[in-house]
Amino acid sequence: MFHWGAIIAAPGFTDGAIFKAGGNPYGTSVSQGQDGNMIEDVKDAVFHQTKRTLEVVFILHQGFI
Repeated sequence: MFHWGAIIAAPGFTDGAIFKAGGNPYGTSVSQGQDGNMIEDVKDAVFHQTKRTLEVVFILHQGFI
């Protein structure tokens, strides 16, 4: 992804929601059951990861403009 100019903004262990959703420091993942529904409760972790990504974008944007 780096060759596309991507910046990795992994959530790391920056919030308790990460541990609640399985503790993956590289980002939220989820399993899907036979019925098509998510097995794990990852809503809070996804919210935190989105918030962290937007914070990184804001910081980078402030530095480059």
